[in-house]
Amino acid sequence: MNDPNKPIDNRILADALDEVKAMGKEGLSHPSAKPVIVGGALGALAAGILPVVTWPIGLIAGAGFMLYKRIRP
Repeated sequence: MNDPNKPIDNRILADALDEVKAMGKEGLSHPSAKPVIVGGALGALAAGILPVVTWPIGLIAGAGFMLYKRIRP
């Protein structure tokens, strides 16, 4: 049973894995692929500007944020 007051339920990891698998199978034709790639690129670019964060961390953070936004709008 999902609690409506709970912002993240226990299905988020399973939903994320399903989405990543679907993006891997369909490639760029999947509707989530392009926003996740753009989010990763923007995260890497922003990390290049910030002195503390390296670009791989920014890439993962940007792609992860966009993946989350695609799963839980």
